[in-house]
Amino acid sequence: MSAAAGTVLLVDDDADAREATRQLLMLGGFSVRALADPIEASRLLGPEFPGVLVTDVRMPRLSGIDLFDQVRARDPELPVILITGHGDVPMAVDALKRGAWDFLSKPFDGDALRASVARASAARTLVLENRALREDAERSAVGGLIGDSAPIRALRARLPVLAEADLDLLIEGGDGTGKTMLARAIHRSSRRARHRLTVVDCATASAPEILPSLFARGGTISRTHRGTLLLAGLHRASDALQDRLALLAETRSVGADAREPETLDLRMIATVLETDRGRVRPDLFHRLGGMPLRMPPLSERREDIPLLFAFLVARAAEGLRQPAPPLRDLPYTLAGRDWPGNVRELANYAERFCLGLADAAENAAGGALLLGDRMDAFERTLIEDAVRAADGDVSRAVVALGIPRKTFYYRVKRLGLDLSSLRGRR
Repeated sequence: MSAAAGTVLLVDDDADAREATRQLLMLGGFSVRALADPIEASRLLGPEFPGVLVTDVRMPRLSGIDLFDQVRARDPELPVILITGHGDVPMAVDALKRGAWDFLSKPFDGDALRASVARASAARTLVLENRALREDAERSAVGGLIGDSAPIRALRARLPVLAEADLDLLIEGGDGTGKTMLARAIHRSSRRARHRLTVVDCATASAPEILPSLFARGGTISRTHRGTLLLAGLHRASDALQDRLALLAETRSVGADAREPETLDLRMIATVLETDRGRVRPDLFHRLGGMPLRMPPLSERREDIPLLFAFLVARAAEGLRQPAPPLRDLPYTLAGRDWPGNVRELANYAERFCLGLADAAENAAGGALLLGDRMDAFERTLIEDAVRAADGDVSRAVVALGIPRKTFYYRVKRLGLDLSSLRGRR
């Protein structure tokens, strides 16, 4: 047992009892500091204290209950074990309800005290590790890139150069790895941060009724002048959209059908699923991919998962306007689990965790699908079957499903479906 993990501050004004308890704890492998004065002890206790407080209840100047109240006000997660006489038991029970770790009545069993201190020490260690995780996550969140693995450190180091270079970029990676997050970080760090970041979902933008307004004078892309155009899921773009984007990348102008095309100053950043990079026409791929970037999957940076999960829990709790629940050893348990959905899946888990919906049973089941996940899977199957049955004709699929076209595209985007891959497949 490390000294930090087994640190005990013992407070008792009875010299004989204090020495006997000190020796008992030291025989158990703990590092013990014994004090007679509770006021002196109070000065040593706070959020940075690495161990456990063991205190007698009846003491002059400041009782053990008063000392507990002071400690709780400074750090509610610091374990306090109360040693009580027979007449103090009701007070100790009340303190237990208010957050004291444990109480033992005199004469207490030495093994019981050591066992209680050992459990409290382990809990304290986890609390401090969780706090350190959150602090490290905040420090490492340069540009939103959370982690300390070699790939993430390399990306963070390149971020200032990427922002300053103002070149078009293509970011590859697996599904849910954080490609869009990296693109946003580059925009925020660049001189274009004062202007608009326009995100174009290439699957939705491929619809014939949307395409013309995208490239019209005064249209969506036109309003990105001096800003950054983020092409999310370029591999999902239709041939017609890719043709238009290739021309935009070459001419930096829109309104080609007008008498005078509108010239734009903009940066283009595209994200591509690395398994589907072949769906992007070569000239467009190479024009945007002059400085290749890749977001690694969580399977290649497992050491980042505890740090990342702590950050995601804090963010989810803030969004839900509630305190973040204690992490305990969960971040390290999650590091050994597979995350095929990468950061997106981990973020969803963090939100369920904050809502109390991600319990030990789910972990033991290897991530069994919750109701919402099963509903998404069912909805995904319905849409895919309808599009295949319609030979890729979205209009026929929308009629067959009986939903508005706008709702259809919203569902497709939320579920991350690739319509182009379903065309012609029965």
